Amino acid sequence: MANVLSVSRYKNVKLDLTTTNVTTLYTCPNLMTTFVSSILVSEDSANADTITLTVTNGSDVFSIYKDKAVGSKGTVELLTNDLILVSGDILKVTAGTANRLHVITSLVEVPKTTTA
Repeated sequence: MANVLSVSRYKNVKLDLTTTNVTTLYTCPNLMTTFVSSILVSEDSANADTITLTVTNGSDVFSIYKDKAVGSKGTVELLTNDLILVSGDILKVTAGTANRLHVITSLVEVPKTTTA
């Protein structure tokens, strides 16, 4: 059996929130578990703003942050511990105002293993 770390995929996802629509940040692939270690949000317009972060699975929506404040030209780390996503989970963000926020997410995708 292959070493799980050797088949894990380390990624980062970058997003410029140019709209106030709900925007997909990341979708956990089929047959994977994803460990999200960091979600950084940066405000770059010299105006304080807010961000909403949710996880959806099917029609279920789970709020992680609702209107989380991000200060003028500030950066906020949204996670203090890993967020674990399973196949089909979708991480979504919504900016309070368009063209002010950038999001960078660091994560590791790990294939699900089966035992006989």
